[in-house]
Amino acid sequence: MNTILIILAVAVVFIYYFRRDLKEKFIPNKEKYYTIDDQYNSERKDLENEVDEILNKMGQNGLKDLSSAEKKRLDELSKKIK
Repeated sequence: MNTILIILAVAVVFIYYFRRDLKEKFIPNKEKYYTIDDQYNSERKDLENEVDEILNKMGQNGLKDLSSAEKKRLDELSKKIK
């Protein structure tokens, strides 16, 4: 009985210590980039999509419909995209 508890304790410590490695092996990160260019292009596309959403909202209802946070975010994104 004692040996089973010792083995169980060692197994728990092992799993706890290596949980990140095990998680990455069995559940890989969804956003894996092959090159730096791929990462840059993906991030730029995300920024452009966010700008497009804000501009679509502005196009439908005008500038008055945007909140101050959306206006500020649009200004920040337009500076990043340039």
